[in-house]
Amino acid sequence: MSFFKKLFSTEKKETLDKGLEKTKTTFFSKLSKAVAGKSKVDDDVLDNLEEVLVASDVGVNTTLKIIERIEKRVSEDKYLGTDELNQILRDEIGGLLSETNTGEATEFDIPKDKKPYVLMVVGVNGVGKTTTIGKLAYQFKKAGYKVVLGAADTFRAAAIDQLQVWADRVDVPIVRQNMGSDPASVAFDTLQSAVAQNADIVIIDTAGRLHNKINLMNELSKVKRVMQKVVADAPHDVLLVLDGSTGQNAFEQAKQFTAATEVTSLAVTKLDGTAKGGVVIGISDQFQIPVKYIGVGEGIEDLQVFNKYEFVDSFFK
Repeated sequence: MSFFKKLFSTEKKETLDKGLEKTKTTFFSKLSKAVAGKSKVDDDVLDNLEEVLVASDVGVNTTLKIIERIEKRVSEDKYLGTDELNQILRDEIGGLLSETNTGEATEFDIPKDKKPYVLMVVGVNGVGKTTTIGKLAYQFKKAGYKVVLGAADTFRAAAIDQLQVWADRVDVPIVRQNMGSDPASVAFDTLQSAVAQNADIVIIDTAGRLHNKINLMNELSKVKRVMQKVVADAPHDVLLVLDGSTGQNAFEQAKQFTAATEVTSLAVTKLDGTAKGGVVIGISDQFQIPVKYIGVGEGIEDLQVFNKYEFVDSFFK
């Protein structure tokens, strides 16, 4: 099928295969139970398959879409065998992801006509937000870009210190103030510094609290407004970081954050330690926001550009 047309780099693919191992093992053991004793795809098999997909955190709405697609194929081919179900699922999930018109990228890259390219990162505490920023800084620097970090999560001293550790580790400049400082002021200083240094990309960390959506909305709006005094169309990307291991809770966070600010891309972390990797499929479909990056391990190289061809290939390998 034309969906699977990409060639993957061996090292990246091995990391992805390994990172999705738990999800895959759990999914296929449930799938084999769902079709046990059945030779053709019938209503019982489809009901069981629906349960398997929902239990794999694909999400109810996305599951129903997948089931509908398979029902259509069953009605066209009355004798569809259960041994073909794996390939059918692969095709239909692949087709669903291809409709989001994203996940084509293979490299850490940014548009050439935006300098500095301003990336604002949002997400609740504990999802791997600061770690994702550090790994992004590493990958962009490795790709030849000049990176500046901004520690605008001034709500927690730990967040500022943690980002400093990453800045030191990756050897990129960081702009920071004291805990309790105005986040917008930090963002403003960061952009001014980045412009002065002729930086290619600025990554701004922001506070990760969701207990009051109005406060969060106001704060992020203020950060955006103040940044635009330095770079007129900043931020160019608002990246929401979600913890893939939380499954349905990641859906809820996506809902909350998309209501509080305009999220333009997603990073789904911690996929290696969970059987809930199906959440990538559901979130990508439900929110129609591109999944740009996935975390499939703890190593600095284990944040990958999300490529739907690679993902589906690893999932059904």
